[in-house]
Amino acid sequence: MAWVVGVLLAVLVLVGVPLKYLAGDSTVVTWTGIPHGWLYMVLLITAYDLSRRVGWSIKWVLLIMAAGTVPFLSFVAEHYATRDVHARLAAAGVTATDVTEV
Repeated sequence: MAWVVGVLLAVLVLVGVPLKYLAGDSTVVTWTGIPHGWLYMVLLITAYDLSRRVGWSIKWVLLIMAAGTVPFLSFVAEHYATRDVHARLAAAGVTATDVTEV
């Protein structure tokens, strides 16, 4: 989810906004901004759900959620979140394959 939101935000900021204000064409803003907004809401819900399952602090959850508003930061946040979840699974003696089979 973070990758999709991050790619849409990057396209929106790096392509859509310059086209809108320099060329007067808001097509890219419309076609990436609206999906980014809706998918960002899905990201917020899934981040909250994941945080409850793995026991993240409220500070960490808020940082993960805010990362979807800064271009390219969602990729970094997703990397650290994935690493943390895999470490917690390994500490519990569970593999990622075991979790996906359930």
